Amino acid sequence: MNRFEHIRPASVAEAVAAAAVPGSAYLAGGTNLVDLMKLGVARLQRLVDITRLPGLDRIDWLPDGSVRVGALVRNSDLAYDARFARAFPAVAEALLSGASAQLRNAAPVGGNLMQRTRCAYFQDPSSACNRRAPGSGCDAIGGENRMHAVIGWSEQCIATHPSDVCVPLVALDAVAEVAGRDGVRDVSVETLHALPGTTPEHETALAPGELVVALRLPAEAAGFSGHARYLKLRERTSFAFAVVSAAAALAVDGDTIRAARIALGGVAAKPWRVREAEASLDGARPGAEAFATAADLALAGARPSGDNAFKIALARRIVARTLALAWQGTPDV
Repeated sequence: MNRFEHIRPASVAEAVAAAAVPGSAYLAGGTNLVDLMKLGVARLQRLVDITRLPGLDRIDWLPDGSVRVGALVRNSDLAYDARFARAFPAVAEALLSGASAQLRNAAPVGGNLMQRTRCAYFQDPSSACNRRAPGSGCDAIGGENRMHAVIGWSEQCIATHPSDVCVPLVALDAVAEVAGRDGVRDVSVETLHALPGTTPEHETALAPGELVVALRLPAEAAGFSGHARYLKLRERTSFAFAVVSAAAALAVDGDTIRAARIALGGVAAKPWRVREAEASLDGARPGAEAFATAADLALAGARPSGDNAFKIALARRIVARTLALAWQGTPDV
């Protein structure tokens, strides 16, 4: 057994100071971290338990119409919050697509944001994985890789990011509030996770010890509430990561699309926003042709990382289908 120290700080400042020590990690819901510890992948010297930090379990609606969600708000509580679900239905839909009901009841929003990009080889200490052990190689390249990345991958890592909720959050310009030794700063969810490049061990834009304390969605994102969907394709209905997924949100004037937001999941080491596809829909009349064009643009830079060329064609169809569903309107909840 790997022995570790358990610390329960009384404030965010104490937590940040404690977690800045090498070999430390934050413990919130633990639904990802504890699994990695059991597998021997995460071998930590210190767990900084933030579960009792005050003020991080609230949903606050701000005067400008935006919403601030504390990092310790549980996924299920956020998904079933009626006001939040009406304003940001694709986010609620994505939350309810993730994991199982038991895990959604335990997992906090901040932990979902900070899920590690990983694959089966990452979770097997006997396999070569540059993300887990820099310089060791990547057994996924040349191995079983049908579920791996088709966008933004490198010869160092081809794993995909597993979060569902991060996909619509990226599409809707969500921001993470991050506390560190120098105070609190904003990091867009789109830039929170890093592509592998030559250093896949550098997984996020956070410095050592920095802590996500809240998530904010801008008031403008609620303008898409009438035509917003999240669609996830998986190999079994429950408790599985996406093969591919897509979030689509449309702002419409009559029979014309005024603005579009599109992001993909299951295709890269981070949720993937596709602005070129969005731009193609500005001022367009909705329909199969416009949605197919947007889907082609969304996957224009995709290429297989192994035995997964099927994901590219599949993702195109998922984008077009999600746009069509969004155009039909958000279902009543």
